[in-house]
Amino acid sequence: MKYFNMSYVFSFFSSEVLLKVKSIDLLKSKSGANRTEHHTHLYQSDNLIIRRGLHLDLKTGPLAVVAKGTHVIIPLVAKLEGDRWEAAVVKQEDKKIKLLVNSPPTAVIGRYQLTVETNNQNGSASSTHDPANDIYILFNPWCQDDIVYMDSEDERQEYILNDTGRIYYGTKDQIGARTWNYGQFNDGILAVCLFVMEKSGTSPSGWGDPINVVRIISAMVNSPDDQGVLEGNWSGDYSNGTSPTVWSGSVEILKEYHKKNGTPVKYGQCWVFAGVVTTVLRCLGVPTRTVTNFSSAHDTDVSLTTDVYLDENLEPIEYLNVDSIWNFHVWNDCWMAREDLPPGNGGWQAVDATPQETSQGTYCCGPASLAAVRYGQVFLKHDTSFVFAEVNSDKIYWQKNADGTFSQIYSEKKIVGVSISTKAVGSDERSDITHLYKHPEGSDEERIAVETACSYGSKAKAYSSPTAEDVSLEVTLDGEGPKMGKDAELMITLKNSSSQQRSVSLHSQVSVMYYTGVHKATVRTDTTDIEVLPNEGEWSISFWVTFISSAASQGEAFRLISVVTTASPHRHDTEIFDNPRSILLPLVNKSLDYLNSSTPQRNSIIPNPQWAIQSFPYIVSIYVIKGINDV
Repeated sequence: MKYFNMSYVFSFFSSEVLLKVKSIDLLKSKSGANRTEHHTHLYQSDNLIIRRGLHLDLKTGPLAVVAKGTHVIIPLVAKLEGDRWEAAVVKQEDKKIKLLVNSPPTAVIGRYQLTVETNNQNGSASSTHDPANDIYILFNPWCQDDIVYMDSEDERQEYILNDTGRIYYGTKDQIGARTWNYGQFNDGILAVCLFVMEKSGTSPSGWGDPINVVRIISAMVNSPDDQGVLEGNWSGDYSNGTSPTVWSGSVEILKEYHKKNGTPVKYGQCWVFAGVVTTVLRCLGVPTRTVTNFSSAHDTDVSLTTDVYLDENLEPIEYLNVDSIWNFHVWNDCWMAREDLPPGNGGWQAVDATPQETSQGTYCCGPASLAAVRYGQVFLKHDTSFVFAEVNSDKIYWQKNADGTFSQIYSEKKIVGVSISTKAVGSDERSDITHLYKHPEGSDEERIAVETACSYGSKAKAYSSPTAEDVSLEVTLDGEGPKMGKDAELMITLKNSSSQQRSVSLHSQVSVMYYTGVHKATVRTDTTDIEVLPNEGEWSISFWVTFISSAASQGEAFRLISVVTTASPHRHDTEIFDNPRSILLPLVNKSLDYLNSSTPQRNSIIPNPQWAIQSFPYIVSIYVIKGINDV
């Protein structure tokens, strides 16, 4: 069926003067044809709920206007044409008539008030408005001419009709999952979703465009500038509300927001924002899924890179290091055509309700075409540059010069946007959708996309830098890999493939960080001078990480990051050797022991003097920067 229609039965009585409506039957039973054919039988509501795509008088919004599509006058016609509001008599018995009504696939979504106007030679009359006869009209992914049309029935079942799901978290090496109750069909949730739309203060005339609706919901699920559904909190102190880790579904959050007449609910973090967005958009008829990006970058200056600033001694300049890489970040994909963009950009669109940066003055993000993100076309709206940086930015290291300027010393690739995950269609398995966001890492297509994107960034001319290749770096983890709450032995190995000895300075910094990658505190910094023999000579150092406590907090981890640099006494710049290496260990404790060697020896594995770090319930990051003094 190309255009959906609905049936109504009207009973009339005639007076000596006017023809008036006696009763209206909207055939709104949950098991009736209207609800089942429109796939709205799961909604726990007694109102008629239909999907878009007698003289009946439908009104929505506080000031309904015909020209804006919020006041719809449905004419009676002899034959339905299917692409506009219209009604035709399909059955007449005594004083009852049955009408078949079409709605266009561009109709404004929302709650419509229904009145019936009758006319005869003696004049006209209108029925009295009855809230029980209000009609809810939703987007229609079953209608081929609706912008949100999705042709796979299995995907419609998953992304519209499934009211539970899985949200992924943790690290790329240890992915966890939690069940989330979306509850989009629960009693009262549809009314709350429209309440959220109304609280936005936007004109209902724009509610027929899913692009506009998605941007509204992206803004309204957070609260910094519009008193939206959730107040974000990453402080660790949730005494005035509910910890984000306690929520297991959206229903309680939305009902509390409605009950308190639009007072933001305390508290949310990224997965909570995303879970609520999935509920609201599925409820309104937009196919939506919850997506987790591991090693997710947060670009604060539209450079489309994650920038790390170091001083002359290779120490991080913390007040400049405002970009960050989160262990994981959760947002949403929604499905729609993008007639506002060049062909090929329809389909999945990224939407992010976590308040990170503003878009046109409001804390929202998207919808950004995944196709545009994949090809680095960051100039296409909406917020494609921000999403691109989250999944495919390079990490750029900058060193301060004597004159106060900065020079790029290395670009680190392949660390951002890993194992992008969502629940699989029809099962609780994890589906990896990284390929929808980016080309394979290191491929020509992926590098072209990065260079294309960065050419539109705020540092377009400062992108690539040369690297030396004769000193390599390897960071390994003994055993099967990082395990939650298990001891771990890490080893850093330097190998010199040149014919000359290399003098190396090992600059290490231990920092405490939140799972969002935001710096908390510096615990310790060290510098160790090392010499690496020529002709495949190796130097190694081992670290023991011993977990002491079982007190867990979601998203905590121990991170070891290693970088090789050269620092020639005859040059003022710094060149980085090889690709930096990173290992991330889930941290489930409130304290840990860090075992490090006090006197490294050339070409040997160093066992175990102690360096203790205690009572830091966040991510511990170790930045290991190796500087070559002789070239």
